[in-house]
Amino acid sequence: MQDISKNNSVELIKEFGKIIREHRLSQKKTIYGISAECAMSKSTWREAEIGACKDIKFTTIWKIAEGLGLEPAKLLEELKVRLGKNFSLTGCDD
Repeated sequence: MQDISKNNSVELIKEFGKIIREHRLSQKKTIYGISAECAMSKSTWREAEIGACKDIKFTTIWKIAEGLGLEPAKLLEELKVRLGKNFSLTGCDD
């Protein structure tokens, strides 16, 4: 059960990174520019985009959303749709 949770956490973070990268590129923004706009280091933004972080703080998600001019809920909804309704970090059924 713990391996599934760990693998799903990695999948979640990588998919979130793909989403924010797509939004950044569609806005024709560089990592340097967007990270400066939202008071975040370039390395933190890059790590989020490539899914290199173990976990992402809610405050970081909020800053990323602000940098992209989006509501945090929009990013999370996109993530939920991409992962599918059966995705779980706990393995618990509803």
